[in-house]
Amino acid sequence: VWHPCTQMKQHEIVPLIPIARGEGAWLYDFDGRRYLDAIGSWWVNLFGHANPRINAAIRDQLDKFEHVMLAGFTHEPVVELSERLGKLVSDKLGHCFYSSDGASAIEIALKMSFHYWRNSGRPEKNRFVSLQNDYHGETLGALAVTDVALFRDTYSPLLRHGAHVLTPDWRYACAGESPRDYALRAAAALEAHLDEHHAETAALIVEPLVQGAAGMGMYHPDYLRLARQLCDAYQIHLIADEIAVGFGRTGTMFACEQAGILPDFLCLAKGLSGGYLPLSVTMTTHAVYQAFYHDETGRGFLHSHTHSGNALACRAALATLDIFEQDNIIEANRIKANYLNRAAQPIALHPKVKNFRHCGMIWAFEVDTKDPAFAGEFFQAALKQELSLRPLGNTVYFMPPYVINEQEMDLLVAGT
Repeated sequence: VWHPCTQMKQHEIVPLIPIARGEGAWLYDFDGRRYLDAIGSWWVNLFGHANPRINAAIRDQLDKFEHVMLAGFTHEPVVELSERLGKLVSDKLGHCFYSSDGASAIEIALKMSFHYWRNSGRPEKNRFVSLQNDYHGETLGALAVTDVALFRDTYSPLLRHGAHVLTPDWRYACAGESPRDYALRAAAALEAHLDEHHAETAALIVEPLVQGAAGMGMYHPDYLRLARQLCDAYQIHLIADEIAVGFGRTGTMFACEQAGILPDFLCLAKGLSGGYLPLSVTMTTHAVYQAFYHDETGRGFLHSHTHSGNALACRAALATLDIFEQDNIIEANRIKANYLNRAAQPIALHPKVKNFRHCGMIWAFEVDTKDPAFAGEFFQAALKQELSLRPLGNTVYFMPPYVINEQEMDLLVAGT
């Protein structure tokens, strides 16, 4: 196995951890040692491992059929899921195009935006704008709008580079500048860019409220509100990459809700299936859909993925939405977040910690260190404390499953 995001030679020294089973917020290895999955297995797991309700939905679907291609066929789970996702955004993003992972959802949004303008007689609108430090995935289109050098620079000759504008991440604010004031300054920089380049710009793509791979950079929702206004004024699509932050991670079902806006494209993955099966969706407006609806085949969106709308994955997603609705998860998470915020005060006040911050069910802080091996050493030390924590550089973060309880939160804080 060639493992992702890994220099394989390091495993000559640091062994892999073989997982035998999972239960709730915990992972167990073959020797019976356990690890609290404090980063949700790369931000995907919402309701714990081996969740009996999601398991039951998948088993039920297995007895019917596992997959059918979505070209020329359809099925009940994908129709029901599309209807329910549409209702979560007031049916204003009522068209769902499915794929298997977050990067694929981004590729679809980028291609759809470009193709929309082409079908609308404006092919010159074919460039994209993203935020400094944004991460959108590692396929070539997604990487072209990503601004994380570790992932992007090696493949730079292959990319059609877009522009990156000032990040609203408040860690970059000047002394005395509030997160909101800094967000307004970043929005002004965006306006200056769009004023000059709007004629060639198809879309602005953002990670709403939290820039994940940048070290959980958080920003004020007013930036999103102003970005929406600017995109409307300059006739530019707004793509919201909620792959990491959707489904309650920021404290609302979708991060864009906190700015009172809707994007033209909403990209969802990770928590969409509760972390169970590869599933992503690109949601868009009727206006975009109509630009492709035509007698001419070539005007259609001919993009495809073999497992698009996989029935098993859709059933997992439907069970995930059931849990949100039946267990009042968003409100329950607010209570848990308040508890963890109080419990984490010893971390926030630690002399080596700076920028302790929180957004919904995401926590992050920087450790004052120049040790280039910090992340790997912290990961190994955390395992000895029964914790799965994987820092981003010197940024330690928590994104636990929503089933985490108070005892487990106390263990997380004490071990950290």
